[in-house]
Amino acid sequence: MIDYIALTLGHGLLIYGFFRLFMNDELDFDPLVDGLKQTARKRKRERIDAARASRRAGADPDDAA
Repeated sequence: MIDYIALTLGHGLLIYGFFRLFMNDELDFDPLVDGLKQTARKRKRERIDAARASRRAGADPDDAA
């Protein structure tokens, strides 16, 4: 009987600890990942702007046939 109580208590405390850990809002935020996302967005925007500027520079209305 003591073994069942010890197993139940130990596993119950582990479940409680994991529950508290996963419900912690501070674990949902990672500044490194957010920084990488912002850098990727900035580089993507720069590539889009460069491609748009390249298309505009190459499109000469006098060359239309």
